[in-house]
Amino acid sequence: MLTVYCENDQTTHQYEYGISLLEIAERENFTLKYPILGALVNHKVRAANFRIHKPCNIRFFDITSDYGNDMFKRSLFFLLFKAVSDLYPQAKLRILHSISGGKYCGLTGLNQPITQEIVDELKARMDELIEQDIPFERLELPTAEALQMYADHGLTEKANLFKYRKRLFTSIYKLDDKINYYYGFLVPSTKYLKPYGLEMYESGLLLKIPSRHHPETIGPTRQLPKLFAVYKEYKNWAIQIGVPYVMDLNDKTFNGEIGDVIRLTEAFQEKKFIQIAEDIHQHQGIKMVLISGPSSSGKTTTCKRISVQLALLGYHPVQISVDDFFVERDETPKDANGEFDFESIDAIDLKLFNETLSSIMEGKEVALPTFDFSTGHKVWNEKKTVKMSDNAILIIEGIHCLNPKLTDSIPDEVKYKIFVSALTSISIDSQNPIPTTDNRLIRRIVRDHKYRGYTALETLRRWHSVRNGENRNIFPFQENADVMVNTALIYEMGILKPYAVPVLSEVPETEPEYAEACRLLKFLSYFKSISEKNIPGTSILREFVGGSQFHY
Repeated sequence: MLTVYCENDQTTHQYEYGISLLEIAERENFTLKYPILGALVNHKVRAANFRIHKPCNIRFFDITSDYGNDMFKRSLFFLLFKAVSDLYPQAKLRILHSISGGKYCGLTGLNQPITQEIVDELKARMDELIEQDIPFERLELPTAEALQMYADHGLTEKANLFKYRKRLFTSIYKLDDKINYYYGFLVPSTKYLKPYGLEMYESGLLLKIPSRHHPETIGPTRQLPKLFAVYKEYKNWAIQIGVPYVMDLNDKTFNGEIGDVIRLTEAFQEKKFIQIAEDIHQHQGIKMVLISGPSSSGKTTTCKRISVQLALLGYHPVQISVDDFFVERDETPKDANGEFDFESIDAIDLKLFNETLSSIMEGKEVALPTFDFSTGHKVWNEKKTVKMSDNAILIIEGIHCLNPKLTDSIPDEVKYKIFVSALTSISIDSQNPIPTTDNRLIRRIVRDHKYRGYTALETLRRWHSVRNGENRNIFPFQENADVMVNTALIYEMGILKPYAVPVLSEVPETEPEYAEACRLLKFLSYFKSISEKNIPGTSILREFVGGSQFHY
């Protein structure tokens, strides 16, 4: 008999060797608000059919947890893949990126535009598969056998990717007569996949996924034309240079061609900064450039590189960080948990900030504060002053820069607004896009450890609060931008991997964040490490790994 402690109700039980998580839940009549999808077993994510073979702690979860929501999402990908394969076997499903509460998908090889009739047929087939309650079966096969199965089913991207991992066994998931793999556990069966949505969006499909906060409903679809256009441009560019998937990146690294990829990627990004500077120059009367974006999106380096390009056009850029205008620590608002809410716009001294900007715009010489985060107070240095010359232009960087409330005293006609984010253009394979949040989280783990002395555990603990702040304070305003900049670099995970893996490996098994550390370590295992010798000193990536020619 095995001793099992259930964290949900803080009870201890004895079970026979090999009992599954679902069998435990059924025996104890244990339920959550929504169907149980899996559990953390000793802080490792496990599917509901996982069998226990040693004493452990377990915590059941449903769709309201990140782990359950990810399981639901991956399973829904497989369901759509099965429906497309059944109805349009000549077509290939491509799950491209997140947009408007779902995943934007394309169908290549369909030989006709996607119509409402096609969407209705796919939705009907998916509903039919859900009603049939078909199990998702996980198979562990010798790697050579698994790779051959992937190749035989036309999943060559997976076969080519897994060949680099050098594992004895490789996983395959089976749904009826179809196989695939989604780099994580799936729900027990198709009946769990309610609700969901499928609709037309632009020229493709939008697979709508319930959020973990409101899992009973599918949210409304928002049109986000600027964000969509940037995603489309970079996805197409990745195909153009021959690196749309991780297997392609690994091949380039293995074949010694990664230097060319780095140079192309950096040149493409520099071209964007040149175009933005020229666009600002074309807009007569612009006196203020506002740069916003979520955590670890590369706002600071973007600010500096655009400043360089503006200087080439005859401007005198004056850089200001909104972070220097935080209110005093004892005036900082608090969130629902009683913690300081540094992501709130009310954490900024708006009165002082607007008075400072107005005085600068009037041509006055103005003193600027520097916020001391260790003491929680603004520090004034008489040498830190700003006075606008005739050719001066303010470059202001901060997470709230696209929120009209931040600069409501400044006329809109003198502002130029930029939104930056790491909108990952490379995918694991055609049905597995890389979440932009993973890109930014790994950047932040590396930067926090290198420059702030934080452990990965500390960064992971804070990440939920950061994400909640972004959803409240940044993303609602992103379409206010005059231009969007994608700061993700196709090659960057290969560079970040050697920095991130040792730090993530230090997260103790005793901590709840261990599950997330394991997930990120597995994700990074699909990338071959890349030498940073070819990265220029002005690269955005230098903001995180060091060696930048800019002063931060």
